[in-house]
Amino acid sequence: MNDTYYEFGTPADRWDRAQLFFEAKEYLTAARILGGLVQEVPEQVAPRLLLARAYYHSARLAKAETELREVLERDPVEDYARLMLGRTLERQGRHTEAATHLRMAQAMTEDLGPELPAREPQSEG
Repeated sequence: MNDTYYEFGTPADRWDRAQLFFEAKEYLTAARILGGLVQEVPEQVAPRLLLARAYYHSARLAKAETELREVLERDPVEDYARLMLGRTLERQGRHTEAATHLRMAQAMTEDLGPELPAREPQSEG
């Protein structure tokens, strides 16, 4: 496949094409299309987040981490990016650093889970 295929069409066409490749689990092809799209519209979070996911699923973890950190730089409350960064760091064996991001993602989604006990009212006295 030649490179012009990845650059063909409008940004919306390329976004649609990248999503199709991603859904077909053709992560490297999706990443190739998304890489150009992210360079063209760096302010948009969605293409960068899908690029990070494509990198994650193709085990290109350092690249996934870079993209996720960029997403969080632009949108610090993007809870899915925070969760993905935690999972990416876990896969790299960086469990302590991952735990911080996973706790933040959990707090952002208000999913406190069963591991956190309910807070009991304190008696005044």
